[in-house]
Order: sequence, then structure tokens, then C-alpha cells
Amino acid sequence: MTDLVVPYCGTAPLPGALAARWNLDLVLIAILVAFGLAYALGAGRARLGVGERAAFAAGFGVTALALVSPLCPLSVALFSARVGQHMLIALVGAPLVVLGRPGAAFLALLPARAKRVTLEIGPITAGLLFAVALWLWHMPTPYAATFRSDAVYWLMHVTLFGTACLLWHGLLTREGGALVGVAVGIGTSIQMGFLGAILTLADHPLFPEHRLSAPSWGLSPLADQQLGGVLMWVPGCLVFVLAACLTLARLMRDPYAFRPLETDRSTFCSVNGVSAVSRTRPVLLG
Repeated sequence: MTDLVVPYCGTAPLPGALAARWNLDLVLIAILVAFGLAYALGAGRARLGVGERAAFAAGFGVTALALVSPLCPLSVALFSARVGQHMLIALVGAPLVVLGRPGAAFLALLPARAKRVTLEIGPITAGLLFAVALWLWHMPTPYAATFRSDAVYWLMHVTLFGTACLLWHGLLTREGGALVGVAVGIGTSIQMGFLGAILTLADHPLFPEHRLSAPSWGLSPLADQQLGGVLMWVPGCLVFVLAACLTLARLMRDPYAFRPLETDRSTFCSVNGVSAVSRTRPVLLG
């Protein structure tokens, strides 16, 4: 007799018990608090503005809530909840965090010698990395592995959030020129829409992990999968098309939008100790 493997977020909850199912993992909470305090200290040293600090706080808060709120166990019960969690992190949390310039804050805490080590990733590469991560973790085999291994579960979240930050960094700055931002935004919209369409239009469930839990929430496994596909298809397309359109509008107003700014080499954040840094600072697309 084999032991039952319990997913990181616990067993699938029933509707009446969801409100009490917060994720109180002390290790996760300690890591989140440490990152928040490090940013606060670094932001003071880097003299970041109030708007940048507010953006980081909002994005960090959204991301943290997606991981510790009852959405965590709900993502065990429903595929659509897992997709919703990913969309919150990638479409809301990541761009706000990038606008907060965490790279400037974290680099301000390092000695001068360490600040010379940088990793520059262009928007096209960032878009490709995000696409690989998104498709990988919504394929049946890797998806199933996140239910059997806590390490794989966190690898999923780290790679999705990290690549989303890289992507939004490319879209929210003038790095590479405005037309590159338009192309990357449209390309990301297309690939997300295509994956969402596959999940929505499939004629059978692809994720047996939710076969028993979805009916408790009034959804068949196929309807749950289709709802998840729509969540990826519509918001994903709209957000990145909007980003591309705003970039194009900025280009039409400003013929110099092709020229990268040369003001700051510390706009991005460190992911697992590696800093991805650009010459530009985030700017609103509009």
C-alpha cells in the first residue's frame, strides 16, 4: 500500500471549509517578510520615490496573497483556480513589482564589487522564456508533478513569476525600442490565447488531479478546465494587447521612443540571487 501524497497546499477543500484554509507555512511567510524588509531598507538607500514603493508594495501584496490565501488550497480543487492564481501573479503582481524597481533597492544593499555583476536579458528572450514556462506548467505531466512534489510546485511558481518579471521589464521600459515592445506584447498575447483556446476547446479533461474535487464545486472536470482556459485566453490576450497598444501609442507621440534611455542600470529584481539589470528604468506605457 502506497502512502497518499498530499499537495503543498493541502487536500482539496470543500466549499464550506475554504474560508479557514489559509496557507500558514512559516518558511514561506519568513521568506516573504525577509524580501519585504530587504526592499524597504534598500529602497531607502536607493532613494526610490513614493510611487515606486507603492507599486512594489501592491505587486508584492498581490503575489503574497495568491500564495497564502485560500486561493492556494482552492487551486488543488480546481484547475481554474490554479490558472487564476497564475494570472494574478503574472498579470498583476509581476508588472507592479517591476514598476517598484526592486533591482535598485536590492543592489543598494550589496557591496560595490558585487554590483558590477549583471545579467542583461532582452525583451524578446524574456518573452520566449515566459512562453516556455507558461506552456510547460500547463501541460498534463509537469502539472501533475506539482501535486506530488513541493520542490516542483515551487519551481513552477519561481519560474512563472521570474519570467513574468523579465517580460514586464521589457514591456515597461524602452529597452530594445518601442516596436520590439509592441511585437513582444502581441506575440505573448497570441501564445497565451492559443494555449487558452486549446484548454477551452478540448473535448475531454486533461488534468485528472481535479476529477474528484471539481464536482464538489458544481463543475465537471471538463467545465473546470474550460473555465481555466477562458481565464488564460481572455485576460491574457487583453492585458498584453493593451500593453502593445499603449507602447504603440507612445511611439506615435514620441519619435524618440526607439532610443533606449541611458539613465539607470538597476531597474530589475534579483531572482534567487541573480540580478537581471537593464540600462533603463520602468516607465508607464502610456
